[in-house]
Amino acid sequence: MANNNNIPSKSMKIRTRIVMTLVFFILFIFVAGNFFKISVVENKKYQAMANDQHFGSITISANRGSVYDSKGMALAKSASVYKVFLDPKQFRKDMELLQARIDKRNEQIRNGTYKPAVETTTNENGEKVQVIVEDPLPSSAEDFRQEAISVLSGKLEITADKVTKAMEANNQYSILQEQVEKPVADEVLAFFNQYNLTSLNVEEDTKRYYPQNELAAAVIGFTAADGYGMYGLEASYDEYLAGTDGRTISAKDSNGNELPYRYSKTYPAKNGNDIHLTLDMNIQYYLEKHLEKMSNEFMTKNRSCAILMNAKTGAIYGMAQYPSYDLNNPYEVADQTVEEILKTLDGDEYSRVQGEARETQWRNKCVTELYEPGSVFKVITSAAAFEENLINRETDSFFCSGSIRLDGMAQSVNCHKLSGHGAQTYQESLTHSCNPAFIEIGLRLGIEKFLYYYDAFGLRENTGIDLPAESYGVQKTLDDMTNVDVAMSSMGQCETITPLEMITSYCAAINGGYLLQPYVVDKITDEDGNVILKNERTVRRQVVSEETSAIMRESLYNVATDSNVAIKGYSIGGKSGTSQRLSETSKGKTYVDGAQENASEQEYGASYCCFSPAKDPEIILLVLADMPDKENNGGHYYGSEVAVPTAREILTDVLPYLGISPEYTDEELAELDIKVPLLEGPLVDAKATLEGLGAQYEIIGTGSSVIAQSPFTGSSIAKGGTVYLYTDSNPVLEYTDVPNLTGLSPDVANESIIYKKLNYIATGASIRREGAVVNSQSPEPGEQVPIGTTIEIEFIVRDGGD
Repeated sequence: MANNNNIPSKSMKIRTRIVMTLVFFILFIFVAGNFFKISVVENKKYQAMANDQHFGSITISANRGSVYDSKGMALAKSASVYKVFLDPKQFRKDMELLQARIDKRNEQIRNGTYKPAVETTTNENGEKVQVIVEDPLPSSAEDFRQEAISVLSGKLEITADKVTKAMEANNQYSILQEQVEKPVADEVLAFFNQYNLTSLNVEEDTKRYYPQNELAAAVIGFTAADGYGMYGLEASYDEYLAGTDGRTISAKDSNGNELPYRYSKTYPAKNGNDIHLTLDMNIQYYLEKHLEKMSNEFMTKNRSCAILMNAKTGAIYGMAQYPSYDLNNPYEVADQTVEEILKTLDGDEYSRVQGEARETQWRNKCVTELYEPGSVFKVITSAAAFEENLINRETDSFFCSGSIRLDGMAQSVNCHKLSGHGAQTYQESLTHSCNPAFIEIGLRLGIEKFLYYYDAFGLRENTGIDLPAESYGVQKTLDDMTNVDVAMSSMGQCETITPLEMITSYCAAINGGYLLQPYVVDKITDEDGNVILKNERTVRRQVVSEETSAIMRESLYNVATDSNVAIKGYSIGGKSGTSQRLSETSKGKTYVDGAQENASEQEYGASYCCFSPAKDPEIILLVLADMPDKENNGGHYYGSEVAVPTAREILTDVLPYLGISPEYTDEELAELDIKVPLLEGPLVDAKATLEGLGAQYEIIGTGSSVIAQSPFTGSSIAKGGTVYLYTDSNPVLEYTDVPNLTGLSPDVANESIIYKKLNYIATGASIRREGAVVNSQSPEPGEQVPIGTTIEIEFIVRDGGD
């Protein structure tokens, strides 16, 4: 009987079928899942891998869009340069073909069948003759290869080893050099073309350059080596400027080897869009010129900056900082003081200091750095108090004893006038920049309302400017703010904000109450000139009423009248500030719970914010000198003596440039400077002319006609000044030395000028302003000049205030 123990039972067969079915089902699910993953989910990845096996490529850089100022001046452009590359396989074929041509020539020379090329030319007698052309072929392909290595390495400034490796590579593209200027690219191409060799090729590329060098560097920014924007507008508008790169695609054979260059297909690049700024480079130049002068004169330690903005739209006309840096060489440290320090360092310390210096110069101080605004902030405190009807210009009185001390203050807060201002109106308090008065105003507002307006003026949020890396202000919150904090904040000493936040909030106080979004880009256009983006006036919110704004305009106009910013014919409103830079002080804090401490070691920020015309502002300007070196610049650190004269010089250039015409008051017309006319001719006519102009004259000589005059034609003199008329033939001009007028009062300076038989014209503070003294003069003391010469005098008020 047969043994059936090895025959599977029916139940075993069923279990086996079930297991096998499950195994095959799981395998099917796995295969199907992977097929779906490869063909659908990761299709692009595997398509790219397949393409890499069948195609090679080389990028064609798009021309980056240009940047222009508001008048069309180019600030950033992309120039055509070239990428030089070698096709190694074609190069080896070229060498074989070249050697074959050389061998053929040599054979013809040996058997006497070689016929050298001839060309027809004209000799010195004008006769046409045929001359033998020198055989262009080298002695061997290897000689050409060695010469090619020398030429390419020398012209492209690369190593001979790099050229050799490129010739021996097993691909289609061996890039030899990028960013090659056209003359060099043409030269190396011509070297290969003389033998009809096709293995060396060039592709057009682009190189970024900045025609204005350091002008507006912090606004424009620069690009990295790969062409992407790193700082400024180059970064914030990179997606518009960059364009889309093109590509040259080449086929590969079955072994993965790239086919010759002629089998490639090129997809052209799409160039980037052009940016047109609101910045005007003439205005930008004025800002940078005067910032440089201020920074050097007062030895500013933490950089200076200035912003000039359209008060009605928020368009930025100029945004500057000093020192700036050269956009064409952004990695060079521009600050000469730091550069001298670097010469003494090496190793890690050198790298650290150099890195910090670069980051500092690339950073836009106007939008990224915080500072204590000081008394300029009193404009915001005032506007908030007027809006809440907490102060009255006509009836309110604020008493100043010279200091004030609140509960919680370890020491008193002083006014700059230690003897006190006594009882004063709001206008007098603002003009005096009286700290005790504004502490009282701040306390009237209280914590909740103060913070409400602080936020309403946008001082704890970004302004929204179209520049990168914007910072925003720091202030205590409702939960942790005390009356002491309100008191200090009301005069601009407990908060930190950016210069851009300061000017935009100040602008809202005087332009009708509208908080505007500042912007530096006017529009963006494509290659065909079509506008694809347009920035316009954007109102973030209305902070105060037109009535409050009108009060602030008039009040600030009264502050600026006859001050250091005064310009004849122009109405200007403004407020200066001298802030204690608590966040930057190296040794100790000035205020500890409101107490003054280590004041001699304190650093300061000298600033001024002003607008014009005063009744209907068109422009607003902020100037900041951050940490003037008071120890070494004669002790000058007040905003009124550092930033205000600089603002006046900027406005003197900018206002006429913008077409804002002077409108003289009757008082200004009565004292208007005289433009000296041409007076040569009959003496009687010259005398009548000068009398009509309101000028004095002195006759030197006995003749009846004016032969020469001083000051010369076109010079200006103050009303009542003296013109010297020479009437003898061959007159000899009389000379005198220029006196030192610095520090003199107007009356004493005038006496010195008259004594030396000179004239003057005055700028700055009114000569009627109490405390006005001569701050500077031109020509310099001791210089010998003809009598009658006009001395330009700048008057300034140094009353120890902001």
